Amino acid sequence: MSRSLKIIALLVIIFVPLGFFIPRATNRPTAPKQPIEYNHWQHVVSQDGPQLDCDFCHENADKSPHATIPNISTCMGCHVAVKTESPEIQKLAEFYKRKEQPKWVRVYYFEREANVFFSHKPHLKAKMECKECHGEVTASPGVKREVNMTMSWCLDCHRQRQASIDCYVCHR
Repeated sequence: MSRSLKIIALLVIIFVPLGFFIPRATNRPTAPKQPIEYNHWQHVVSQDGPQLDCDFCHENADKSPHATIPNISTCMGCHVAVKTESPEIQKLAEFYKRKEQPKWVRVYYFEREANVFFSHKPHLKAKMECKECHGEVTASPGVKREVNMTMSWCLDCHRQRQASIDCYVCHR
């Protein structure tokens, strides 16, 4: 094999795997397109906003395995009169008139194959803040999956907090 072919082969061996791994290592999550653009910052942090607590909208977090997205009537409780000129609020109002819920794209979930039973309830009792698992949702306009909830990630947290790591706590 000639010297130039050896160099080309070596470069291929080095750069092909890098071309596969580098984009994945530097890839930043993006927020999925939602039927209505919703800005957590505007509702939670902004001095001009209502400064809502997470559980105002995600009211089932302490009662159900799912925190749930609020019913459209909760949103319209304010938006029947607030920011009605906004195109996004107008979309919201159209859903409300049709008595229809937007088809939100779920961001955080466990794969069905993981067979995980999850409840927010013990996490709330442990005084965990939402951002510990969901990241800083108030820092960007859309919610994106900032935390990859793997079993090792959960176990690390349980160990740090001296919570149970018994398999049957999370897997049923």
